[in-house]
Amino acid sequence: MADAGANKAPDDLVELGRVVSAYGVKGWIKVQPHSAQAEVLRAAPVWWLCSSAPPPSIGKSSGRASTIHAYPVKQVRPQGATVVACLSGVDDRDIAEAMRGFTVHVSRKDFPAAKSDEFYWIDLVGCMVFGPGMISDDVADSPSDSSLILYGQVSEVVDNGAHALLRVNLLKQPDQDAAATEVLDAKGRPVDILIPFVSAHVPNVDIAARRIETNWPLDY
Repeated sequence: MADAGANKAPDDLVELGRVVSAYGVKGWIKVQPHSAQAEVLRAAPVWWLCSSAPPPSIGKSSGRASTIHAYPVKQVRPQGATVVACLSGVDDRDIAEAMRGFTVHVSRKDFPAAKSDEFYWIDLVGCMVFGPGMISDDVADSPSDSSLILYGQVSEVVDNGAHALLRVNLLKQPDQDAAATEVLDAKGRPVDILIPFVSAHVPNVDIAARRIETNWPLDY
């Protein structure tokens, strides 16, 4: 990849941060990572930066304005709560400063392999969540498949400082043959619940099957 922006953006890009400023005078940029994704930014060989307009000197050869460009990462390191990086093709402060506000994306295939007991948040979004239902005295720590009911679908993963929380948009399914539909409140807004994403309450996660099992009561 000799030139920034020379390749078509892949379909599996994940937004991991935002450029907050230039860093130094040699074209480095400072990025604020989203949640706990700094390790992915440090490992990825290529960043894709997205904006409403191309940065200076980029994209001129095609004659077309493009909103996303690929930048091979030359150097990257943590800087406090941020990440600073030197990108191929960005060699002065003016270009780096013009990137302020750009979002930073990485192809999912470039993520480092997760440990056996860890999961990337992006992989949890969209998973269906199953649990025991309402609070009862006989709710088991690890309920059997047959006792689980559909709660809903993970729409977001939130970091509360102590641990992650799964935001689950509730779904209702009258019977197994019927399509699940969103549960709405009186104002027509989706109803959701938060489930602590810790092993004590989420004993089973199957990313391949897009299924998460919890012992968290539906009406906690």
